[in-house]
Amino acid sequence: MTGTYRLSDLVERLGGELIGADVAIRQVATLASAQADEISFLANPKYRKQLQETRAGALVLGPAARDMSDKPRILADNPYLYFTRVNALLNPPRRPPAGIHPSAVVAASARIEAGVSIGPLASVGEDSVIGAGTVIEAGCRIGDRVEIGEGGWLHPGVVIYADSRLGKRNIVQANAVIGSDGFGNAWDGSAWLKIPQIGRVLIGDDVEIGASTTIDRGALDDTVIEDGVRLDNQIQIAHNVHIGRHTAMAGCTGVAGSTRIGAYCTFGGSAMILGHLELADRVNVMAGTLVGKSILQAGTYVGQYPVQTHQDWLANASHLRRLDALATKVKELERKGGRNEADQGDLNA
Repeated sequence: MTGTYRLSDLVERLGGELIGADVAIRQVATLASAQADEISFLANPKYRKQLQETRAGALVLGPAARDMSDKPRILADNPYLYFTRVNALLNPPRRPPAGIHPSAVVAASARIEAGVSIGPLASVGEDSVIGAGTVIEAGCRIGDRVEIGEGGWLHPGVVIYADSRLGKRNIVQANAVIGSDGFGNAWDGSAWLKIPQIGRVLIGDDVEIGASTTIDRGALDDTVIEDGVRLDNQIQIAHNVHIGRHTAMAGCTGVAGSTRIGAYCTFGGSAMILGHLELADRVNVMAGTLVGKSILQAGTYVGQYPVQTHQDWLANASHLRRLDALATKVKELERKGGRNEADQGDLNA
């Protein structure tokens, strides 16, 4: 945290309309936990009751909520986005000092640019390039011929395999793995034969990769993650996948090999995307959905039952098991109905 800001300071930097006293705030907080020197926000109407009870010293509200509180407040068209920017202003990352820890191992042929911080027991391979201002925390493993753009941040235990390319300002959370072999195997009649994975991983600028997420290198072509993509924790991206710019995936999502995903897509947690598919731009896949065929039109897609009691689930599952027999019976009734209509027509002739 960098100190305190008056509301007028925030408005000057971030825009918005100030209503009420120009109080000083030192931190952000939820409506339920905020104190007198903290600022909170309302973006979801279901928290309106908390708005009346909050002890926050200031608020960020939308224009429609301007009169819902008499506390000092900033009006913004998008309160959640504005609050996010306030949060970033008050809580900038604490970058470690530049330099290479004595226990780190850096190849003589590696190029380490100005302001880089390399932590304890990290290693950087031959002919790799680490861009200016990048932070490599303890225990990271950077392979040979890796390129990392300026301003990146690799948290502890990240592994980046040889020949991977990361753009500028990327954040990679702890224990993520980039560039490991894809799942490529050929059956020879008695055993599996490993297929060499000779592609790379290419990652654009301003990407964030969550903890313990794995991005496999391409089998022949490259695995590509475009600018601005957000990958949550424990996600599996298989070989040759291509993810378009500013797509976001929640935790435990899996994308099978050679699937192409468009730009500005979203995926809820534990979504499953089968291989060799194509998804258009602005496709939204709900949590737990299995995508088994290409989606060529933007929209929201869901493929799971909503929560229900176990008793209701058993009853519905029982009906589902008999669905084929029911469909056959309906077709039989339709045929009989057609014959009856024909017979009735003959009688009226």
